[in-house]
Amino acid sequence: MSVTPEAALAAALQPALRGSKRRPLGVAVSGGGDSLALLYLAATWAADHGVALYAATVDHGLRAAAAAEAQGVAQHCAGLGIPHQTLRWTGWDGQGNLQDHARQARRHLLTRWAQQEQLEVVLLGHTADDQAETVLMRLARGSGVDGLAGMAAHDPSGLFLRPLLPVRRAALRDWLRARGLVWVEDPSNDDLRFDRVKARQMLEVLAPLGLTVDRLVQTAGHMQRARITLTEAALRRVQTDLRAEAGDLMLSPRILAGADDAARRILSAAVQWVGNTPYRPRHAALIAAAEAALMGQARTLGGVMFLPAQEKASARLTREVGAVQGPVSVSTPTAATLWDGRWHVLRSLSDPRSPDAPSAPWHIAALGEAGLAQVKGWRDTGLPRISLLATPAVWSDGTLIAAPLAGFANGWQANLSPTFERFVLSH
Repeated sequence: MSVTPEAALAAALQPALRGSKRRPLGVAVSGGGDSLALLYLAATWAADHGVALYAATVDHGLRAAAAAEAQGVAQHCAGLGIPHQTLRWTGWDGQGNLQDHARQARRHLLTRWAQQEQLEVVLLGHTADDQAETVLMRLARGSGVDGLAGMAAHDPSGLFLRPLLPVRRAALRDWLRARGLVWVEDPSNDDLRFDRVKARQMLEVLAPLGLTVDRLVQTAGHMQRARITLTEAALRRVQTDLRAEAGDLMLSPRILAGADDAARRILSAAVQWVGNTPYRPRHAALIAAAEAALMGQARTLGGVMFLPAQEKASARLTREVGAVQGPVSVSTPTAATLWDGRWHVLRSLSDPRSPDAPSAPWHIAALGEAGLAQVKGWRDTGLPRISLLATPAVWSDGTLIAAPLAGFANGWQANLSPTFERFVLSH
């Protein structure tokens, strides 16, 4: 790999220059070598192209030195004239997989920050070495094409961008040294409790056998091309064997049977899309739920209910009301408020009707039993009661203002984004 950090960044950010209105970019900076190099590279690129740049550091609150490291990043940003914000996570209860919880919290905090600042994308400092470690870990877990494809330059959400994936970690540190910049080393990078650290050390052992960083990155590239072919086949099947209905998915028995790669891909994506989860369900659990639905039995998996549908030999996948996101405040009614990862709820300017009462503040939450009881004509929608319970509703304290999917729009609308087809394409 001979691509320079500057060339890699420029190639990744080229789409940001399209159009006359350029939204600001964000960069996530921990203070480590990769993200610090990304900060300085992005600062130069943004200044050269007249694009505003914002930076954020996530303090997980797990190490005493984390606050000081965040302050160090703030000082770098101040020297570059870049607004900086420290995002603090306080949700760790000591239970479960620490790295997974921290990763999800980091994503949530950065997403909310990006929405507040109206950022085009948030740049992440993953390198070719990170990609190789990811592929090696997934190989150890027996992953298929999707897992071995590694990390994509663009996150499926479209918000996160990894512009330095073609660049080696050592090259970034050489770049920093040449400019007299000092970074911090996270001690968890040497903690053998974590699989990524084990994979990093194992790469050194495997390199003499030819299983190098470059070779694993090359494998990821091959798998990414294979994934594109499989995705195209799945999209063709979506047109014939699946129907979306108000956030639910109606699956044909051919999909439920999962007899081929395209069917299994669709089935897995269906659970992710309906359940608002970034992770694919475990294969055995997925097949068990699908087989139960084929036999007329209900199952729940990943916040999604597999319900035998009224239509012969098919199943409805619907959101489990107990698994949906909690209330989200509405800051600007005429701007879309994202709820439960895929519903964009807003008040229509073109609708002359106004909510009865009371006025703002409003929040978005599930309709639930209490809300559905206030909607007299919900049966006219033709949607099952169990499906409507998990749909978005507009509330003010305990008063229902609107339930767009239940036939009580009251000047509000709820739109799905991404569509299932687009979700399949991006995953």
